[in-house]
Parts: sequence; C-alpha cells; structure tokens
Amino acid sequence: MHTKREQAPAPEKGPRRTGLGGNRPPDYRTARRPTGWRKEARINYQLYLMILPPLIWLIIFMYVPMYGVQIAFKDFRAVDGITGSAWAGLKYFEKFFTSYDAMQIILNTFEVCFYTLLAGFPLFVLLALLLNNTSRTRFRRWVQMSTFAPYFISVTVVVGMLIQFLSVQDYGVINNIIRMLGGDPVMFMTKPEWFSTIYAWSNIWQGAGFNAIIYIAALAGIDQELYEAAVVDGASRFRRMLHIDLPGIMPTVVITFILAVGQVMNLGFFDKIFLMQNPLNLERSEVISTYVYKMGMASSLPNYSYAAAIGLFNTLINLALLLIANRLARKYSQSSLW
Repeated sequence: MHTKREQAPAPEKGPRRTGLGGNRPPDYRTARRPTGWRKEARINYQLYLMILPPLIWLIIFMYVPMYGVQIAFKDFRAVDGITGSAWAGLKYFEKFFTSYDAMQIILNTFEVCFYTLLAGFPLFVLLALLLNNTSRTRFRRWVQMSTFAPYFISVTVVVGMLIQFLSVQDYGVINNIIRMLGGDPVMFMTKPEWFSTIYAWSNIWQGAGFNAIIYIAALAGIDQELYEAAVVDGASRFRRMLHIDLPGIMPTVVITFILAVGQVMNLGFFDKIFLMQNPLNLERSEVISTYVYKMGMASSLPNYSYAAAIGLFNTLINLALLLIANRLARKYSQSSLW
C-alpha cells in the first residue's frame, strides 16, 4: 500500500539576505571589467607612454601653428596682431593667381618635383633589389657605403661641388670631357633648361643610399623558405627577384610612394634650390617655396599675408595629391594609408 510522501516546505519568497548588512555578496565572475580603449590602454600602456612625447611635439609644432594660417585671409600687421588685423578674404589668393609669373612658378614647381620623384623613386627600389641579390658581401658593403655617404654631405657643399664640376673653367670636369670629345663647353648652371635635370640627378645621387634602406629592411623580412622553394624549382636569380622580392616589398613601395607624393610640393631641399638660383636661370628655378621666402622674409617690405596665402595654396595641392594617390593605391592594390 503506497503512502503519500511528505513534501518539504517551499522556500520563502523574497531576496536572499546574506553577508554583512543582509546584502548579496558580489559575483566576481560578472564584475564589470574595462573594455574597449580602456582595456587597450591598460594592457599596452608602455606603448602609449612611448608615443606620448612625439605626439606632444606634433601638437605643439604642427597643429598649434595652424592658428596663424588665418593671416592668409587678413591684412596682417604686426602691431595689430593676428586677431586684430583687418579681414581681407581671398584678396591675396587673387593677387597671386592674377600675377604674371604665378603660372610659371607653379609649372616650375611641378616640373622639379615630379622630375625628382619619378626619376628617383624607381632607382631607389632597383638599388635595394640589386644589393639584396648580390652574392659578394664585400662588393655589397662597398656599394652601400658609397651610395649612403653622400647623404651626410652638406647641401651647401653639394651645390659648391656642382658649380665646380660644371664650370667652363679648366677645373670643370664635365666641360673638360666635352672638350676632349670635340664639343663646345656648356654653362650648365646658367642655362634654365638644365636646372631641373641638375637638381633632380644631384638629389638622387645624394639620397639614393638613404632611401634604399627601407626597402632593404623590407626585403630582409621575406620568408627564406620562398627562396629555397624557388631554387629547388630551378628559378634563376632574376626570376626570384621578379616573383619573390618585388611582390614582397610592394606594400612598402606603395606606402612610401603615397607619402612621397603627399610631400612632393614641399621640396625638402629648399636651400639647395635657393643656392642653385642665379639671375640667368631664374626663369625655370623659381618655385613656390623660394617665392614664398622672398615675399615673406627676404623682401625689404615683407608681405606676410601674401606669403601665407601662397604657402596655404601649396599645402592644399599637397593634400589633394595625397588623397588622389591614396585612392588610386586602394583601387589598384591592397595597400593604402587608410
């Protein structure tokens, strides 16, 4: 005969009161933990501390001075200050674009910049590829040293060497060779049509070794097993360079090219161009950077607003070229800045 089991009394409803004060103890498994950028900063705080000094430098010396760009739109007077000067709008932009030499200065800048970029950039990559595929260690070191050493020569010394080597006097090496071949000496430094060529190739000679370093470093990061497999398959040295080296450094090449295009109008060797100028070649040697210097600093009556307007125009051209280069790189390759 079955008997009915006694059931335990149901627990009382209501909040469980345990611990001090009758509160529920905290569940550490569900406690709130830092997420997102807080978690990232907590884990990698050493990296953020390392990037802090250059970030402060960038803000102080690059972003804070942008406050002064407004003088391009004002009739700036030092006694009135930046904010106290009268508003001029686009007056100085119109003054530059309507001047008789504006178009020539812009064309000269494009000619010198793109000549230097398009002639030098492939050679830097080619130099790195050739050095990486050279089997003779002593020869590779000698070439690296001889191509890297000119980078440490002062720009003033380089211009002096150019004037000496290209002179029509007896110590002019190039003209002496021309005379030996039966030709007439050429006054290279006074010929406007020779200015871009002299500037570009002397710039390439001076910076070839330095600019090739980044590609040599990228080549060192390529997996060596790819070379071993290529050797087993019978690939020649040229094939390995074409199908392993070049694709391996292509992302680096694309990024450096975008950055070079974004800085192409800045003319990092402004002092070199300024030192190479003379009244006879000024027709082709006057570029935006030297013109800004002459209008804003070297003039007996400096026009800071006019110089700032031209400099701002130059910066906008750089920005436009950077955006175009990045868009094309993103469209036709897998690498881009953003």
